[in-house]
Amino acid sequence: MADQKNWADDYDLFDAEYVADPYRVWDELRGTCPVAHTERHGGSWLTTSYADVTTIARDPARFSSSNVSVIPPPDDTEGSLLPAGLPPIQADPPVHTWTRRLILPWFSNDRVAGYEDYTRELCRQLLDGFAETGRVDAAGEYAKQIPVRVTARILGIPEEMSDTFVEWVRGVLEFANDPERRSQAQIDSVTYFLAEMDIRRNGDGTDLISELLRTRVGGEPVPDDFILGTVALILIAGLDTTWSALGSMLWHLATHPDDTRRLVDQPELLPAAIEEMLRAYSPVTMARIVSEDTEIHGCPMKQGDRVILNFPAANRDPDAFPHPDEVIIDREINRHVAFGAGIHRCAGSNLARMELRVAIEEWLSRIPTFNLERDREVTWAAGQVRGPRQLPLVFS
Repeated sequence: MADQKNWADDYDLFDAEYVADPYRVWDELRGTCPVAHTERHGGSWLTTSYADVTTIARDPARFSSSNVSVIPPPDDTEGSLLPAGLPPIQADPPVHTWTRRLILPWFSNDRVAGYEDYTRELCRQLLDGFAETGRVDAAGEYAKQIPVRVTARILGIPEEMSDTFVEWVRGVLEFANDPERRSQAQIDSVTYFLAEMDIRRNGDGTDLISELLRTRVGGEPVPDDFILGTVALILIAGLDTTWSALGSMLWHLATHPDDTRRLVDQPELLPAAIEEMLRAYSPVTMARIVSEDTEIHGCPMKQGDRVILNFPAANRDPDAFPHPDEVIIDREINRHVAFGAGIHRCAGSNLARMELRVAIEEWLSRIPTFNLERDREVTWAAGQVRGPRQLPLVFS
C-alpha cells in the first residue's frame, strides 16, 4: 500500500508509485520532511521546497556540479570516457564560465530563430504521417522526433542517426539504474563522437562540432576532452528534456479539453500556457555534490554527499505558487525553475521554448481536438527526466 512507504527515509525516484504520482509524494514530504534521505543508489538527500531547491542551485561554493546525475556512475567508466565531464553543466567556476561561453551563441534568440523554419517544416511532415489515421503514439511519433532531429542538425549529424541518439540518451538518463545499459550507451556515443571529431578536425564545416574544433580560448585550441563533453551534453540535454516536456503538454491538453479549446480560440495565450505547463510538468531533476560539511533545513550534510534538486517539486510548492496543482494557462506571475536556477540555468532554454511553441502550434492547427485512447496505457519515464514514453491519442 502507498501509505506504508517511508518516503522520508527511503525514497526511490525509480519506484513505480513515485513515477505514477510524484505529486502526492512531494506534498507529503514538504509537510513532514522537506529534506528527505535514502541509502538507495549510493545514498542522497532530496529537497522538495522551492526555497531549498533554489538556495542550493544558487550556491555553487557549497554545492558542486562535479556530478549532476541523480544516480552515481556504476564504476569508473564514465570518468574514463568523459574525463572533462559534461561542461558546462557538470563543471564549477572557473571552468564553467568559459565552457558556457562556448555554447551560448548557438542558443541565442537570433540563432534559434534561424532554426524555426526547419522545426516548423519538420512538425508538418510528422503530422502528415499520421493526421489522417485518427490515432498516434504522440510521444514516440511526434514529441520524440522533434528535438532529436533539430539537435542532429545543429551537430551536423544525419537525421538517420536520430533513433540511435535517442537510445543513447535513454541509456544514460532513463535507465541510469541499469549499469550495463548505461555504460554501453556511454561507450557507443563517445566512440561515435570521437570519430566525428577526427573527420571534421581540418574541415570547414559550419556545424557546432566543427566550430568548436576551430575555437581558441586564451589563444589555445579547446581541448578535445572538453569538446567531447560539450557535444555529449548538448545531445543529452537537448533530447530527452524537450521530448518529455512536449509529451507532457500533449498529455495535459488531451485530458483538459477546455484548455485545448481556449488555446485554439486564443492562440496568443500559447507562450504563457507553455510556461505554465513547464512549471506544472517540469521534466528535469538534477543533483549536486556537497563541497563542505553544511546543513539545509536542519539536516546535516557531509562533504561528498549527493543532493537531489527536485525542480519539478519546487514548481509545485504552494509557498511559491498559488494553487500549484492547478494548471492555469494564463498564470501571470510564473517564476518557475523548469530550466534550473543560478549559474547552471539551462543554456538551451531559448531553443526548447521555440521547439515547444512550434510543435504545439502546428499540432493544434492540424489536430484541434484529441483525447487519450481508451484501453491503452500511458507510460512515464523515471529518474533524471520524467515524461510520457507512450502516449496513445485519438482524434477525428
